[in-house]
Amino acid sequence: MRLFATLLAGSLLAAPALSQNFDVAALRDAALKDDVAWDITEGLTTEIGPRLAGTEAEARARAWSVARLKALGFANARIEPFDMPVWVRGEEKAEILSPFPQKLVLAALGNSGATPDDGITAEIAMFPSLAALEAADRAQVQGKIVFVDHAMGRTQDGSSYGAFGGARRKGPSIASKKGAVAIVIRSIGTDFHRNPHTGVQSWEDGASPIPAAALSLPDAEQLNRIIARGKPVTMKLTLTPRNIGTRQSGNVMAEVPGRDPSAGIVLVGCHLDSWDLGTGAIDDAAGCGIVAAAAKRVMDAGKPLRTIRVVWFGAEEVGLRGGIAYRDAHLQEKHVVLAESDFGADRIYKFDSYVNPAALPVIDALATALAPIGIARGHNQARGGSDIGPLAATGVPVVSLSQDGTRYFDLHHTPDDTLDKVDRAQLAQNVAAWTAMIATIANSPVELGPVAPTGGK
Repeated sequence: MRLFATLLAGSLLAAPALSQNFDVAALRDAALKDDVAWDITEGLTTEIGPRLAGTEAEARARAWSVARLKALGFANARIEPFDMPVWVRGEEKAEILSPFPQKLVLAALGNSGATPDDGITAEIAMFPSLAALEAADRAQVQGKIVFVDHAMGRTQDGSSYGAFGGARRKGPSIASKKGAVAIVIRSIGTDFHRNPHTGVQSWEDGASPIPAAALSLPDAEQLNRIIARGKPVTMKLTLTPRNIGTRQSGNVMAEVPGRDPSAGIVLVGCHLDSWDLGTGAIDDAAGCGIVAAAAKRVMDAGKPLRTIRVVWFGAEEVGLRGGIAYRDAHLQEKHVVLAESDFGADRIYKFDSYVNPAALPVIDALATALAPIGIARGHNQARGGSDIGPLAATGVPVVSLSQDGTRYFDLHHTPDDTLDKVDRAQLAQNVAAWTAMIATIANSPVELGPVAPTGGK
């Protein structure tokens, strides 16, 4: 009897020890054969499809997501709803009437104004860049359909998106303030398929909504060639989007409870909504699959020190509404680190951080864990992704796992954002990297902050 009691006591002591000792390398290597991320990505894009923010499709996606996270074994799977105004697409047509009549392929930008049902007809005023439009006199623009071109190219880190994306984000407001009747831009993309790239833009104070659309790259180049012939170019444009009022979106979240509730939260996120042209596989069903699959691997290995919170944000595409709602609802909670997967599913090639210098030994350990799968260490000035950005800006540490974005803007916001573009081996490498990151940080007692607030939304 005494021997049994001794053995029982030993087993009770050993069980917590086992749950606290995570073999990060073994978890990482096992994740290279992961299929959970693929199953989530395939299921979400097949069973729901496009998930435009605030629509019935996004609502179905939230219900689907809660059921899937529960089935995977996560705790506290739930929806935190918020209200938002909703814009939906209508008819989209463009054609050159003179001097060389032909149709063009385009897609309305988010929050675009509408033409009359029978369209508008006006002369084109072409500008080779956003800067040229900004510098233009009102007389060059007033009463015309503005066309803004640019020279965005492929980059591994996606930096060209920031450099050239202003044509979409700011161009419509600038054109409106100068009296344009509409604006078309060269899509913010890098492919030469005849697929336009949509995306959100918001009207600045003093700008009245006008029809705003993006031409596919081949059509933008065709329009350039027509204009280069030196004759006035007249376009007929028909866009009939509409605002349907206030609807509900929401953030889906679930947790792996930690051993120490006071140790804080490791938040790993993605966004659930997508644009309506494709099925949102690259942007961002794959990201949701990646973070959930990695968190599940850590969960299945034992109970981590810190709570891991998986957040599938809503309404990212239309203005980071989910990220802002999360910040406002959870600002007072202790977040140890924030990380987000929202740049496709191609392999991770480096990582950056933003932690207190005293916590860099934890980042050293993470670098050691990631190096065997080809991931290099970057800088300690990361600012986070889209949805974690609002909370990160208040002074929360960040880890950023950088995916190869060389082909990302071939697919981004286009009809080509579909499941077949996801490479399963590269998807699994993402899961391996995220598994190593979560296991390393969720089980370290070292505080990664404080860090200085970076400002912004």
